[in-house]
Amino acid sequence: MKWGIMATGTIAAKFAKTVAEMGSEGEVLTAVGSRDLQRAREFADTYGIKKAYGSYEELAGDTEIEAVYIATPNNMHFDNAMLCLEGGKHILCEKPFTTNADDAEALYREADKRGLFIMEAFWIRFLPLYERLLRMTERSELGRLRHARCDYGFIAKGARLERKLRSELGGGALLDIGIYNLGFLHMLMGAPEKITSDVHFNQYGTDDFSILQLRYPGGRTAQCMQSIGLQTERRAALYFDKAAVYLPDFQAAVSMTVKPVDGEEYTVECPFDINGFEYEIREASRCVSCGRTHSDVFRPEDSAAVLRTMDEIRKAWNMKFSFE
Repeated sequence: MKWGIMATGTIAAKFAKTVAEMGSEGEVLTAVGSRDLQRAREFADTYGIKKAYGSYEELAGDTEIEAVYIATPNNMHFDNAMLCLEGGKHILCEKPFTTNADDAEALYREADKRGLFIMEAFWIRFLPLYERLLRMTERSELGRLRHARCDYGFIAKGARLERKLRSELGGGALLDIGIYNLGFLHMLMGAPEKITSDVHFNQYGTDDFSILQLRYPGGRTAQCMQSIGLQTERRAALYFDKAAVYLPDFQAAVSMTVKPVDGEEYTVECPFDINGFEYEIREASRCVSCGRTHSDVFRPEDSAAVLRTMDEIRKAWNMKFSFE
């Protein structure tokens, strides 16, 4: 599939590197768009992209491009995605898909109406290790999941700190990286029925640290911590009736340790083919080739449910969550 990349930041660079290694699979980088033409040209030169545009409108209007990867700031995702849909492009949009669930559902409806594929780039959902873990749970090898916990925190500095935390850019630790925690938990446990939390707000008026306690139907529970300003391991632990499962890095998961209640501890390893992004790219191409407007693995309702959960949490915090 012929891809265009919207924006030229760190995550766009990772996507470009991944696609560049997937040429044998038919993936091609065709164009890049930025609000700064010079930056677009430099990005294109670095990753061997033949066309560079100094506006997102030009990128969306390029008739050679089949799909666009959107990697702009969080607050721009809705407008950028709508622009690409109007330009007849399939879309893979970085997480968070939008800054609220209503906007997400509007994009999914628009894509369906136009017969175009669209998906949130929640790349960890497609990792081989999680396919293995989900098969194990479906076969009841581990028993019933009773409790889960996960942590994700890092220290952002300088301009990156402002970009991650400023409210007008859709900032805040929950929206920016808490989506990994909540998406991971949703993948395993579904939607919570009750949430309590502790939160700290920063000088930008957004959250930079929070701990969430979640309760699910059937008495299942979970806890997660997300922070921009504290460096933590991206670890997770899952407690089943028959075993405990430990993931040393749940966000870029390539291994997990299983400790059965009865039996010997063992490790499951599922290394990446490239860097982890290749699996969501393959899913997007698979769906487009099948004429699908959405993935049946990471569905619109999964994406919207996680955003709805974050809407409810931030509403309880009395935060704005419709950014202008």
